[in-house]
Amino acid sequence: MNKKQKNKIAIKNQFPTGILVLDNKLVFRGIGLGYEGTSTGEVCFNTSLTGYQEIISDPSYAGQIINFTFPHIGNVGTNNEDLEADKVWTKGAIFNSEITSPSNYRALKTLDDWLKKNKIVGLTGLDTRSLTNFIRDKGAPKGTISNNKNGKFNIKKLINMSVKWPGLNGLDLAKEVSTTTNYIWKGFKTWKKEVGYEKNTKLKFKIVAIDYGIKKNILRYFSDFSCEVKVVSCKSTAAEIMKLKPDGIFLSNGPGDPAATGRYAIKTIQKLIKLNLPIFGICLGHQILALALNAKTKKMKLGHRGANHPVKNLINNSVEITSQNHGFVVIEKSLSKNIQITHKSLFDDTIEGIKLKNKPVFSVQYHPEANPGPQDSQYLFSNFIQDVKKHAKKKRH
Repeated sequence: MNKKQKNKIAIKNQFPTGILVLDNKLVFRGIGLGYEGTSTGEVCFNTSLTGYQEIISDPSYAGQIINFTFPHIGNVGTNNEDLEADKVWTKGAIFNSEITSPSNYRALKTLDDWLKKNKIVGLTGLDTRSLTNFIRDKGAPKGTISNNKNGKFNIKKLINMSVKWPGLNGLDLAKEVSTTTNYIWKGFKTWKKEVGYEKNTKLKFKIVAIDYGIKKNILRYFSDFSCEVKVVSCKSTAAEIMKLKPDGIFLSNGPGDPAATGRYAIKTIQKLIKLNLPIFGICLGHQILALALNAKTKKMKLGHRGANHPVKNLINNSVEITSQNHGFVVIEKSLSKNIQITHKSLFDDTIEGIKLKNKPVFSVQYHPEANPGPQDSQYLFSNFIQDVKKHAKKKRH
């Protein structure tokens, strides 16, 4: 018997050192890993086959515990380059199978060590299919995840923590994950096998990115298109943004309820729209843009989280396979006549993209920066840059 087989037997015979307790008193037991501690959040599931480090480090998962449906998570290890943010905001991570030794030339740490370093509570060895089916049928519950090496848990206390947590509805998390200091993106482009993260040296266009929980790979795409990106706080005013003389405005992804974030963001975006600047929004940025255009949003039962979601492009009648991560959606009936729906989900017919009919303003619900995920929707960055070019040309005349 080799060392790996012995390790598997040891894990199977190990008593439960991890637990997930839902607000309806449902309990899932398993083996704790990562950070030893307890945290509470909304339990969701993600169907992606790859990109777990990017998913866990995505600020959009603030306040959430991620249940991975793909059983073999962790086998490529982790590195220092593929982080989507400098701080990890995810509340917890749940896996079906034990984490094996990394098998990837870029790996520097095991997933277990990386979770410990970033203080993320992990749980493995439970029936993730059963948990996923529960979420699918009942909606995303509130839950508390705990890792304790002695295996002793106060179930009543954990249930109480889950019940008392307010949930994501009405919760403004963007102000927590947004940058507190405005900065210029260091200019790295998207990763390529031959060169890694290459530096962008051409600064043709000035983009101001409003940070509601921005992913680094979005910034890398702007570097691919020779942009200088100035990242500003989500609470920046239109006057402060215009002092930076942008050629275009980007509204980033992020966590929480868009209506709660909109309390300070809507006025800023409305003023920027009046200035006829090119504006491009992704995910939470898409929802806040819709709110600024007097539409409404609502919480979804399940949300969309995965890298295989089919979206129909209503402009050219094509289908894109997309990467998604959201729990709120724009209400179609609330859209005004000057807004065109450009994309729709083929899963549930919800809105996936909009644009203003008379201004260079558009947004999508999904993630065209595709980290992780398919790269069908990269053209959206190109479309935005075309609008930026036109605006920059007008400024020069």
